[in-house]
Amino acid sequence: MAAASRASGAAWDWRVNLLWISPFAVLAGCVLVVFGSNPHSHYGLLLAVVPLLSAAVHNVGTTTVVGGACVAFFALTHYRVPAGGTAVWLVKLGIVAAAALIGVLISRARLREQELTESRAVALTLQRGLLPHDVKSTSAVEVHHRYLPADGDAGVGGDWFDVVPLSGARVALVVGDVAGHGVHAAATMGRLRTAVHTLADLDLAPDELLARLDDLVVRLADEEADRVIGASCLYVVYDPISRRCTIARAGHPAPAVVRPGGRADFPRLPDNPPLGLGGTGFECAELTLPEGTLLALYTDGLLALRAGGPEAAQEAMARVLRRTDLPLASLCDGVLAALPSCEAEDRARDDIALLLARTRVVDPRRVACWEFPATPEAPRRARALTVRQLDSWHLADALFPTELVVSELVTNAVRYGGGPVRLRLIYDHALICEVSDASSTSPHLRHPRLMDEGGRGLHLVGCLTDRWGTRYGSGGKTIWAERSLAGVTGASREPSSNGISRDAVRS
Repeated sequence: MAAASRASGAAWDWRVNLLWISPFAVLAGCVLVVFGSNPHSHYGLLLAVVPLLSAAVHNVGTTTVVGGACVAFFALTHYRVPAGGTAVWLVKLGIVAAAALIGVLISRARLREQELTESRAVALTLQRGLLPHDVKSTSAVEVHHRYLPADGDAGVGGDWFDVVPLSGARVALVVGDVAGHGVHAAATMGRLRTAVHTLADLDLAPDELLARLDDLVVRLADEEADRVIGASCLYVVYDPISRRCTIARAGHPAPAVVRPGGRADFPRLPDNPPLGLGGTGFECAELTLPEGTLLALYTDGLLALRAGGPEAAQEAMARVLRRTDLPLASLCDGVLAALPSCEAEDRARDDIALLLARTRVVDPRRVACWEFPATPEAPRRARALTVRQLDSWHLADALFPTELVVSELVTNAVRYGGGPVRLRLIYDHALICEVSDASSTSPHLRHPRLMDEGGRGLHLVGCLTDRWGTRYGSGGKTIWAERSLAGVTGASREPSSNGISRDAVRS
């Protein structure tokens, strides 16, 4: 294999060398023709081809050398021209000089085109590497997307989209657009997308998340004062249990909302400014969506495809999305087909990102919630109810770790939080345990020493679950923990109808 590789490399080097010396070989042949032919022949036209040949395969420097050599060699023929043919000789010399200049200009144009092509390829590769490769549907939404990069000399833009699973079976849908084009816009897009993932893991509310993202864009603009950095963003959080959808935008078009009956509208959202202005607050809106509602998130590049302006584009989009019975892939194709550009080059001006999501609802039988007073008896009662609920869900294999996690979280809520204490179990793709209390103090993972009597509760929760975290609300905080049901016997069965879902236990 190594020998074959060396042979291939040698063959390649031989071809490259031959390609490099070919213009000079042709030039040498032309020189021989010049000095061996009749001075009155039109051999200047033959020399005029040499710079163009060099420009076709080489850079500006080589083209300049070959063209200059052509002019110099032709100038030497002045000594072979009879006295009466000086005017004709000067015309031929001008032809050769013009051909050399044209060759240099063509080579410069080819070099510029090659640089633009390489820059666009790098930006496109970077952007595709930073965008999500596999957007998967969740128990909250069914999703599908389309992304079309710009095809102009400016290069790709900074459009992005994302689907971020959140705690409590919720999901976040994100669409954004960074100002500008090229590698810098793609890199900025990657930084913002990473920041959105980090902030989403903190379970921030949409308006607070955009405020943090705005601070980041302001810092990026301060670091790179020679560049204009700005972005727009639309952030949507959907809860499949309560069916509440919270939407916040920063200088971005409002999403299309199509309810199961086919009624499509673009909700009036608070008109927050784009990211990067700094010092501005953000507001969000809340909707209650029935199961099967279609959400369409998009960038402004999609609205530019319609000759009548954004309003006409939204109307055309709504007409397609009213066919809610069609698969999401067909709806994506239909939206793009319904928005033809008024000019052939309009489609190349900006990227297009389209994200469609059809809402789902978690079966109420797969949700159980209780409320306890903050008394020492609360952990014991929580364990007993958890055992009964998991038994009704046929999840006996997950009983011991779940009971232990519930006991630890409820005990911490009683001891360090405030009443009432709420416990919620969600039987989804994983088993989710949530404990809420009235305190806003966040717990932190400790590393107790060997003889310490406490500090091991959250460490134990982390060992027994796949992930855990904290989210805050208006009335306190919620500690959640999620454990995969892979390999758990009975995890695929439907829950029993005689469970104790949504029971409330109060003293």
